[in-house]
Amino acid sequence: MSLGDEYENTSGYGGTGQTRTRMPESGGGPHGGRRGGRTSSRSLVTVVGVVVLLIAAIAFANRGGDDSSTDEADDSPQAAATAPSGKKPVPSANAGIPSGFAHDRQGAESAAANYAVALVSADILRPAKRTEILQQVFVADKQTSLAERFNKAYSKEFLTNIGLDENGEAAPGSTYVSRTMPIGTKVTNHSDAAATVEVWCSGVFGTTGESTTNPVSSDWFTMTLQLRWAADDWKVDSFAQKDGPAPVPGDDKASTAEEMAKAVEEYGGFTYAR
Repeated sequence: MSLGDEYENTSGYGGTGQTRTRMPESGGGPHGGRRGGRTSSRSLVTVVGVVVLLIAAIAFANRGGDDSSTDEADDSPQAAATAPSGKKPVPSANAGIPSGFAHDRQGAESAAANYAVALVSADILRPAKRTEILQQVFVADKQTSLAERFNKAYSKEFLTNIGLDENGEAAPGSTYVSRTMPIGTKVTNHSDAAATVEVWCSGVFGTTGESTTNPVSSDWFTMTLQLRWAADDWKVDSFAQKDGPAPVPGDDKASTAEEMAKAVEEYGGFTYAR
């Protein structure tokens, strides 16, 4: 669930690779490895040599390439967009939202990812929290007009339809869920003063509770954020949202409302930066 459904446009694993080296068995057991003199020594030296070479190869691969090949005008990794850059993550947060992004392409990507999380969160439905989010995320000259649009989109009637009161709170015994997980980012335009970043996201939204008419479900969408460099940080000038790309649904068994509510309470969110 997001404002993007109502507000189309205001302006317009990688996993961590692990390498395992299996050492040969000692051969000293009852089923007998050979007991040799020089032959065993040579084998040991060979094994140690192979292990050393493997370690050296892994260390070289993890360096991320030769720094001399880096393009200063485009410091965003191209072949592997989620590769670590070596830069420190954003250092601070206001209203629970990271800030102080680097004044470059990667900083714009990090800002867009974090802002997407904030704009499609449960807090955006709470009037008191919404004001803080708007002040942190958007450029100053757009905050007033956008506040009016957000308030209109998330009206009392809208909140009632999804089982929330006028303060954006679920009924006692229920929990409203709205979590956004950026899958990746793409910069389509960038300069010192502005950037356009697309953020591909997955999300879960809905209300837990045995009698809910709005059970928690998942969706996939892409947000396009127009960013502007203002007040020494990247801020949102406007944004739009569209559905997908979405994968074929898996065969996962749906969790109970109680399990979903517990997960929301126990698992915190991330700061997206690299």
